[in-house]
Amino acid sequence: MASEDLDLEAEYNNRARVPDHPTHIAGWQRDAAAYRETARCELGLSYGPGERHRLDLFLPQDGDTGRPVVLFIHGGYWQGLDKSFFSHLARGANERGLTVAVTNYTLAPAATLGEIVSEIEDASDFLVRRTARPLVATGHSAGGHLAACLMARPDPQTMSVRAAMPISGLFDLPPLVPTSINRALGLTLEEAHRLSPLEWAPPSSGHLVAVVGGAESSEFLRQSRAIADEWGKAGVTTRYHEVPGAHHFDVIAGLADPADPLVDILVGLSAEA
Repeated sequence: MASEDLDLEAEYNNRARVPDHPTHIAGWQRDAAAYRETARCELGLSYGPGERHRLDLFLPQDGDTGRPVVLFIHGGYWQGLDKSFFSHLARGANERGLTVAVTNYTLAPAATLGEIVSEIEDASDFLVRRTARPLVATGHSAGGHLAACLMARPDPQTMSVRAAMPISGLFDLPPLVPTSINRALGLTLEEAHRLSPLEWAPPSSGHLVAVVGGAESSEFLRQSRAIADEWGKAGVTTRYHEVPGAHHFDVIAGLADPADPLVDILVGLSAEA
């Protein structure tokens, strides 16, 4: 739970916290487009009827190890960006022999957050059917929330995500309600509680590594620590991992580098999933 003394707008408005964020976002777009030019990939696969029900599949150049597929879910506070900004983040795992899917979902306000969670479940189910493999779910910011939702999914028939690496994830949503971030989301306090993975029955097993940038706000640090602590008590093998000196927009950069610790974590999770 957030402290009542905190300035929640300052804690959660990452674009205001990192003034040069447009440079980072432009870099993502450039590097993602360059990777799509050379990668082995299947682009625009449809997992549902909607315009944004699409995902891209990136395959290892030297052959797949047969391990679980990594599903990356992009951030943007559920209301911005799309998969085309993040293709390059498949590179690190691809070069370690893992197949990576990067998915879209309908953005708020065109979809409610509850509907977005359901769409990500549909994308997950599509991938499992297509590949006949379990998944390792990862995602950045809002995508970290959705990755945790997949792992905590209550339906016992769809236990396809037993490992996750949320990066700068959001698991306790009520602090967002009074901020500018909620204008597009339109969350009531009741909905924020209902859609918070920290308030769900946690998984009783599996593996989760909660990643966050060392230079992020105290609330982002708290949220990652909280899910590692709470799920760890329930029987999940958890770890809290800070990327030294990283802020909200460069914390994901290591995913493009096969030698980076974040890719090491994904490879380790893929062996456990």
